[in-house]
Amino acid sequence: MNAFLEPGMLVRNPSAPEWGIGQVQSVIDGRITVNFREMGKMVIEGSRVSLDPVFDAG
Repeated sequence: MNAFLEPGMLVRNPSAPEWGIGQVQSVIDGRITVNFREMGKMVIEGSRVSLDPVFDAG
């Protein structure tokens, strides 16, 4: 599900909407580092969590 993610993309974690919108920093070996507005930098295991892309962050 997260295979299309690239650095710079904006995402949300549907399991934790309180984290807000985050920007993908890196995707390495299934681990996705995202800098979320409300939580800061988080490393997410892509096989366990499917992130939703955000196309309109306005």
